[in-house]
Amino acid sequence: MSEYISNTDPVTCDLTEVARAIMTGRQARESITLHRNIIDNVTPFQAMVVLDRLITEGNSVAEVKEATGKILNIFHRSLSNFEWEKPGEGHFIHYLMLENREVEKRIETLRELTKRFFNGTGEDHDHLRLRMLEVITDLKPYELHYQKKENILFPFIEKAFPSYRCLKIMWSFHDDFRHGIKSLEEILSQASPAKEKLNREVGKLFFTVLPVIFREEQIVFPVAMRALPVGAWQEMLSQVAEEEWCYIEPPSAGTSPGSGPRTTAGQETGSDVAGPAGETYLGTGSLTAAQITLMLNRLPVDITFVDENDEVRYFSGTKERIFPRSKAIIGRKVQNCHPPESVHVVEDILNAFREHRKDHADFWINMRGRFIHIRYFAMYDAGGAYRGTIEVSQDVTGIRDLEGENRLLDWDNPD
Repeated sequence: MSEYISNTDPVTCDLTEVARAIMTGRQARESITLHRNIIDNVTPFQAMVVLDRLITEGNSVAEVKEATGKILNIFHRSLSNFEWEKPGEGHFIHYLMLENREVEKRIETLRELTKRFFNGTGEDHDHLRLRMLEVITDLKPYELHYQKKENILFPFIEKAFPSYRCLKIMWSFHDDFRHGIKSLEEILSQASPAKEKLNREVGKLFFTVLPVIFREEQIVFPVAMRALPVGAWQEMLSQVAEEEWCYIEPPSAGTSPGSGPRTTAGQETGSDVAGPAGETYLGTGSLTAAQITLMLNRLPVDITFVDENDEVRYFSGTKERIFPRSKAIIGRKVQNCHPPESVHVVEDILNAFREHRKDHADFWINMRGRFIHIRYFAMYDAGGAYRGTIEVSQDVTGIRDLEGENRLLDWDNPD
């Protein structure tokens, strides 16, 4: 992006000065008047750089977020007038924009219902409340739209556009949507909702969803279209499962050269793609043997892998295993690792996995005052051939006792 955005570009420096003035409230009007000419010609790229600079200068995301609405309102006219070539069918952004058009319809429905609820049209308030609750429920799938941005689009932009840190601000607005939907569900589930609170939360939802759509389509998407290589867009599409789209017909999932075949749970890709030197390619990333070992040993579960020949090939070296293992079992038939009284259960599981009658089996037991969850998962390659079984055992005693929520970090709590 350096070919059209420079850290020393005088225009973006002046725009950043305007943004600082708006953020601090010091001489904002004077700064806007002084720089009116460049404000009326702001591009999406400049807008992202300006917000990014505010963060890199030491302001917190929360501080910049609070001023974002005011800053982008000043830039609104020029950003609205910015023309960019919208992609057509088969492009990742095309489908994101289709989702936006659908959510706009639902927001408009909610707006009309809200007016009728508060304007005293003589309609049954309980009926309107339930209709509003239906729309809020129908808005919940839109979180999938945000998840695709956060987990797929944003990582690609981060690799290509140096001033990507402002995406954290947008992610924070996504969370506002999530909190707002939850709050409105609770309010509207009450027979007599608190009107003042309802009005406030609905207003916050409107001023979250619609501005984010504008910022997507007039700032983030144009920047991404210019910053990312053509092949990246097909790769993004290949990373989205059918159930991860909302309101629209899922696009056909093609793959681009080098994107690798799509996989499903429990299947190998069969890909020969190599990772960097000394690393093993795992389909979604590359790790060294040491990293893989550390990762598996750090998981709070016992893992044992039995191959397609029923031979034990691996077990995790967790510090406190639930079921003791020794290296002597490596290469041993799994049937020989169980007492005669229970070996028939092992045989039943493995045969069901081989014959594709089942792909998992679950057990739970009480052992020494602890509640142990034991799970077996079949593994199949891309052609459907049975390639072995993973046994995962976990002490879930503490998990079963959890209640409510814990959203705060508290390392002083001994639990």
